[in-house]
Amino acid sequence: MVGVAGDHVPGALLPAKLRFDGITAIGFVDYAFVMNAAPEDIIRVLQPTIVVKGDEYEAKNNPEQAAVDEYGGKLMFSSGEMRFSSFDLLKRDILEPNLSSIIRPQDYLERHGFSMRDLRATMEKFKGFRVTVIGDLIVDEYVNCEALGMSQEDPTLVVTPILQNRFIGGAGIVASHACTLGAEVSYFSVAGTDVAADFAREKLQEYNVAATIFDDDSRPTTLKQRFRAAGKTLLRVSHLRQHDIEPKLARRFIDKVKSGLAACDLVIFSDFNYGCLPQAVVDELITACVERNIPFVADSQSSSQMGDVSRFKGAMLLTPTEREARLAIRDYNSGLVVLAEKLRQQSRADNIILTLGAEGILVHAKPEAEGEEEWLTDRLPAFNISPKDTAGAGDSLITCTSMAMAVGADIWQSMYLGSIAAACQISRVGNIPLSSTDLMQELKDFSITDKLLASSNQLKT
Repeated sequence: MVGVAGDHVPGALLPAKLRFDGITAIGFVDYAFVMNAAPEDIIRVLQPTIVVKGDEYEAKNNPEQAAVDEYGGKLMFSSGEMRFSSFDLLKRDILEPNLSSIIRPQDYLERHGFSMRDLRATMEKFKGFRVTVIGDLIVDEYVNCEALGMSQEDPTLVVTPILQNRFIGGAGIVASHACTLGAEVSYFSVAGTDVAADFAREKLQEYNVAATIFDDDSRPTTLKQRFRAAGKTLLRVSHLRQHDIEPKLARRFIDKVKSGLAACDLVIFSDFNYGCLPQAVVDELITACVERNIPFVADSQSSSQMGDVSRFKGAMLLTPTEREARLAIRDYNSGLVVLAEKLRQQSRADNIILTLGAEGILVHAKPEAEGEEEWLTDRLPAFNISPKDTAGAGDSLITCTSMAMAVGADIWQSMYLGSIAAACQISRVGNIPLSSTDLMQELKDFSITDKLLASSNQLKT
């Protein structure tokens, strides 16, 4: 609670209304008011536990001291710390996406013969669509810090934490994305018996995900910490175990997933190679999908860990990074199209989307007409030209793209919609489920400004 001195107080250089507006704009302030009575009289009425005045008053006479002494309060002096002024900026980075940095290439729509209206119609079909997500549960923790400087004892950067946030990550955020886009989602994973698992269950419930999380005493819930300062990640620390789940737990896991496939329109394997999806589990669940004619897609991450995305045989869609594709087929020299074709042959996938970071994505797609042998390739640039946090791009891409394909959109429309989803996701810090409102905002028809920008970009090219 903040009392703002009235205009009658000597030394007040700015109008009280202006100072009041500045105070109420600060996120930590619950209530503010202009003081038209003496501060000590207001204190006697409110009886706050602590009264804070600026450091410049500490050596002066303070009538507030007698007021707090009457009821056992405390008078303190502080001018605050500069780092606290960044709290609202940090919160804004997390809660408010910067959608103004998103571009939408129009020439691609014209090339493949669809419009923004078609994409909006596709999104409408997400409502009530039934999705099953299978894969590793991760909790992401962002520790925002202020950089204090270099240590004088050794060449080490010294920081102090000022704000800490936790988010659902891994396959958990894929399930959450699908749910907030309108689908009915069942999610299956394993976790440790710890605080991180409790947090994840609460978040999944908050996002309306029907989650079945098996307890595994042999591992902690995977927790990934990112220490950040000035909008950049300084250090990542992962708390995890990477061994496969033991056979008895694997059997229970498979049986539970298979029992839920009767009410399922799409299966998403979100594999982070931390042991949730041993090959035997993958093979049996893929067989179950094929027997029930349920399309399935897969992503298998290999950033600090090792994986093989080609082990998900017969998928409707695979979305590896270039590095993950090269690891899967042991090819470190071929061009992107040849690389995608080799991966397609090895995995027997219908479609391959290579994610290329700031370079966008490349698709290698199954021919549309029956009997055609030549596979089709096209490319999209990265839609977000000023990303805040690229960590969740792949998860949002596979979720939105695969759902669009499963409800009937072709690969060209689906990858465009998935690119918009990824652009929205990386416009803020941390894994927060996609908003249908944000996506619909980006699916408005092209304006004159959009067309002028597109023409300008073509001329530059």
